[in-house]
Amino acid sequence: MKIAISIAALAAALVASPVLAQQVPTTQQPTAAEAEAFLTKAEKALFDQSLISSRAAWINATYITDDTDALASYFGAIDTTMRVDYALEAAKFATAPGLSEETKRRLTLLRTALTLPAPTTPGASQELNDLATKLQSTYGKGKGTLNGQPINGSDIEEKMGTDRNPDELKEMWVSWHDNVGAPMRGDYAKLVTIANQGAKELGFADTGAMWRSKYDMPADDFAKLTDKIWAEVKPLYDDLHCYTRTKLNEKYGDAVQGKTGPIRADLLGNMWAQEWGNIYDIVAPAGAGDLGYDVTDLLTAKNYDPIKMVKTGEGFYSSLGFAPLPQTFWERSQITKPRDREVICHASAWDLDNKDDIRIKMCTKVNGDDFVTIHHELGHNYYQRAYNIQKPLYLDGANDGFHEAIGDFIALSITPDYLVKIGLLDPAKVPGTDKDLGLLLRQAMDKVAFLPFGLLIDKWRWGVFDGSIPESKYESAWTDLRRQYQGIIPPVSRDETKFDAGAKFHIPGNTPYTRYFLARVLQFQFYEAACRQSGWKGPLHRCSFYGNKAVGEKLDAMLKMGASKPWPDALQAFTGSREMSGKALVNYFSPLQTWLKTQNKGKSCGW
Repeated sequence: MKIAISIAALAAALVASPVLAQQVPTTQQPTAAEAEAFLTKAEKALFDQSLISSRAAWINATYITDDTDALASYFGAIDTTMRVDYALEAAKFATAPGLSEETKRRLTLLRTALTLPAPTTPGASQELNDLATKLQSTYGKGKGTLNGQPINGSDIEEKMGTDRNPDELKEMWVSWHDNVGAPMRGDYAKLVTIANQGAKELGFADTGAMWRSKYDMPADDFAKLTDKIWAEVKPLYDDLHCYTRTKLNEKYGDAVQGKTGPIRADLLGNMWAQEWGNIYDIVAPAGAGDLGYDVTDLLTAKNYDPIKMVKTGEGFYSSLGFAPLPQTFWERSQITKPRDREVICHASAWDLDNKDDIRIKMCTKVNGDDFVTIHHELGHNYYQRAYNIQKPLYLDGANDGFHEAIGDFIALSITPDYLVKIGLLDPAKVPGTDKDLGLLLRQAMDKVAFLPFGLLIDKWRWGVFDGSIPESKYESAWTDLRRQYQGIIPPVSRDETKFDAGAKFHIPGNTPYTRYFLARVLQFQFYEAACRQSGWKGPLHRCSFYGNKAVGEKLDAMLKMGASKPWPDALQAFTGSREMSGKALVNYFSPLQTWLKTQNKGKSCGW
C-alpha cells in the first residue's frame, strides 16, 4: 500500500491569489466563455506552480531537516491558499448557463481537488501546513525499540515479518505506537479543526464529505458503495481470520493467542496487521504449504541488488510494450536509504514535471516484499507518464483507487511462470497443482487480510471529521473499529493518552485511504480482464500476461485517459464492466475459500 505523488495529488490547482482578482467575471451572471477562460488560466498557473511545489516536497521527503520542513511548509501554505481560492471561484462558475460537460467536469475536479482545505482566515493556510509538515516529519523520524535499543520504522517493519518471539513483537509494536503515534495527538486534532473549517467554506459538510465527493457520485452514495463491496468480500475474510487464529493458537498457545475472539495485532507479521503474508510459515497447509520457492531466497541466490530489482520491474512493463524509464529516473530516484540523513522510507512514486521526470522513493531491501512493491510503484509512474498528454486537471487516475490498482494488478502476475521467464526460478522447481492451495493462501494472507484495514482507516477519519468521533475518543474509536472490521486487538491495553492511528503513515501524511480498499478490488477486475485478453486457460491465480503486447496496448489506452472521463468509462474501456465489485476477487480465491471452510469445521469462528 503505497502513496503515489503526482502533480495532481500534490498541487491540484496551485496558483497565486493576485491572479484570481483578475479572473472574477465582471458580469453578475458568469458565462460559459468566462468559465472556460478561468479554467485555462487556472490550469496554466497550477501547472507552473506545481513545478516548484513538488520539488520542495521531494527534497523534504528525501532530506528531512528543520530547513526542508520549513520550505515544504512554506510552499504547502501557498498551495493550500491558492487551491482554496480556485475552488471557491470554481463553485461560482459552476452555475453559468450553457456549460459543456467537459467544462463542468473540470470545474468539479478543481473544487474537489484539495485534501486539506484551509479556511480563508489570515494565517490559516500556514498553520495548517505547519501542522501537516510537522506530523509527517515526526513519523519520518520516528523510532521504536527492540531489546531496549532504538530501531527505525523500516527496520521494525522487516523485523516484525520474521520475528516469532511474542515478547519482542510486543515491544516493537508498543514502542512504535507509543513513540510515534502518541505525540501527534494534539497536533492532529488542531489540523482536523482547521481543515473542517476550510471544507465548510467550500460548501461541504466536513473534510470527509469532501473526500467522498471525488468519485463521480454523491458522497453518501460512495460510502454505500464501499459498504456493498465489503459485504461481498467479508465472508472470505471471516474464513481466513478463523483459520489464521487457529494456527496462531497452535503456534503460541492460549496464553498468547486464544482459540476464540480477536487476534493479537502484533502476531500477524506486520506492524499494523494490515497484511499477514509474512507469517505464511505459521499458517501453511500441511503437505501443500511448501511452495517450492521463496522469492527472497531467489533474489539473494541470483545476487540481486535494489537497482537490479527495479530494472526487473521495468522489464515487465517493457514486455507489454511500454517505453523504458527515462535516464533521469535512475539519476534522481531514491532507491535505497541514504546513510547520512533522515528520509521518509515509506515507498512512493513521484511525477515532478507532468512530463517525464518520474521517480520512486524507497528504502529498498532485497526481499520478496520489496520486489512486489517495486512492480506496484512503477505502475504509478507508467500511469503518470501515460496521461501526461491530458489537460492539467486530468493529470490523475480515473479515481485514486485506479492509481493504486495498476501496479497491484501487474504484481499479481508475479507468478511461477513469470519468475521462470525472467530467470529467477528454475523451471524444474515450478510448484505443481498440488501446491495451488498454498499459492492461494499466501496471496490471501496479503490481499484478503488487507480488505477491512483498507476500509476502516477512512471510516475512522470520516468519523473524526464529522464529529461522531470526538478527540476524547480518538483511541477507543480506533481500537473499536480495528476489532469490528479486522477482528484484532492491541497486545496491551490502550487509553486516551495514546494515538495509535498516528502510527500509520497515511494518518499523519493525510493521504485518503479508501483508494487502497478500492485498489484491492479493482486489481482483480483488471487482472481477470488481462488474463482473459491474453487467452490464459489455466487456473486464474497462475496467469501471467508478461510479454503480451495486446494487453499492454489496451492497458495503455485506459491509462492515457487519466481523469478525463468518469471512472466507470475507464473501467469499461479495459474490463468491459462499469461496476466496481468484489466478485472478481472472490472468484480468484474460491478454491481457497472452499478449503478454508473445511478446515474451520467445528471451530468457533467470529470474534
